[in-house]
Parts: sequence; C-alpha cells; structure tokens
Amino acid sequence: MYKALKRQKWAIFWTVVILVLCNMRMPETESGGFFFEGFDKMAHLGFFFILSVLLFYGKIKYQHSFGFRTLTIFKILLINAIIGGGIELLQWKVFTYRSAEWWDFTCDMLGACMAVFSYVLLHKLNFNEKDS
Repeated sequence: MYKALKRQKWAIFWTVVILVLCNMRMPETESGGFFFEGFDKMAHLGFFFILSVLLFYGKIKYQHSFGFRTLTIFKILLINAIIGGGIELLQWKVFTYRSAEWWDFTCDMLGACMAVFSYVLLHKLNFNEKDS
C-alpha cells in the first residue's frame, strides 16, 4: 500500500493544491469570473484533467507498464468524483463565501473524462504501432 501511495505523490500534492485553490476566497469582480466569465469552470476542468493524468502516471510508475484495465479507469473516475464532490460539499457547508455548483462538479468530471479518453487513445495508438 505504501509503495502505491509513494508513486502517487504528485497526484496527492496536486489534490492539496486543488483543495486550497478551490476553497480560497477570490476577489470580487464585475464580470462574474476571475479573468473572464467561465474562467472558474475552465479551471475546474483543467485541475481535474491534470489530476487524472497524474493518477495515471502514478499507476504506470507503480505497475511498470502502460497497460490499463477498466477497473483502473473506474477507480480514477471515482477518486475524481469523490474529490470534486467533496470540494463542492466544502464550498456549500464550510467555505460559504464560495458557491457550490453542479456545473463545477460537471466540469471536474469532464476534465477527468478528457484525461481518460486521452490515455485510452494514446494507449490504442501505441498498441497499434507495436502490431505493425
């Protein structure tokens, strides 16, 4: 168990960064976004894309292989859902100066799904090249 967690050190670090950034007080702006309207949603998408990539990276380093199983993908999506849902619950109940939104959670999961899609696509391309 320790070896598996040791390989996920970057994903754990990034999770802490996400928790801090998603729960800190943001300056009030007139446009409805930090830099532009919708920036918050794009940030959620990017945060969770990177988190998923780091989770895949840790898994690859742990198993010394680029192979994947459906269970691994399910676990990575579940981890993202727990973290994303937890952030929204924290914003709803604890950090009330932030707003909990379903759209934020949706963007979290979209970012995770984009990473899964990218990984599967790259795996298929790599697998097909080895067959040729």
